[in-house]
Amino acid sequence: MNKKRRLFIAGTDTEVGKTMAGVAILGAAERQGMSTVAVKPVAAGCDADGTNEDARALIAAMTMELSYQQVNPVALDEAIAPHIAAAHENRRITVSQLTGYCQGVLALGADLTVVEGAGGWRVPLNHRETLADLARELQLEVVLVVGMRLGCINHALLTAEAIQRDGLLLVGWIANQIDPDMPCFEENLATLQQRFAAPMLASIPWMDSDPGKNAVEYVDLTLLQ
Repeated sequence: MNKKRRLFIAGTDTEVGKTMAGVAILGAAERQGMSTVAVKPVAAGCDADGTNEDARALIAAMTMELSYQQVNPVALDEAIAPHIAAAHENRRITVSQLTGYCQGVLALGADLTVVEGAGGWRVPLNHRETLADLARELQLEVVLVVGMRLGCINHALLTAEAIQRDGLLLVGWIANQIDPDMPCFEENLATLQQRFAAPMLASIPWMDSDPGKNAVEYVDLTLLQ
């Protein structure tokens, strides 16, 4: 990559490997000598110390040093939809707030900035805004993580259509095999490759040990549009 990239990591659903993909992309960029930074503006599901596992993984993977608060400004206790978790804590999340947090990280000028979403593309933040609105506000390029399991083709294509309708560019996608026993994996992968205009940056096989660290071996950032 010969220009600074600002990537929004979206997913076809929750628990499809967005953080793993983000960590892998950060690692691949570091191997190319790039400075990297990441932000997970909203995390739902925190440990006893009030921090989120995914945010900690991003911090460990990036080359620049930021405080936890900079990387994960909104940390919600319950591992549920962000707008519901926020309501349980009498908090309100807005795109305007999150935009400000993210702009602070983007202003650092890293060669690669990763902004990780939460849940799927249309996950609500409040009664009228979604996390997709944040990606639109920041005009980020999008990398879509497809959780490879039965039904993934429909989820992937609908998400890609929504990204396009929102006026954003899908610059690449990652296939992550989250079901080790998925029937017809190769056929499903071939179908997605045929139907996506964006390049597949990685096909990550099922991993049951340290997937974030090991997934970097499968990522090819030179394919980014």
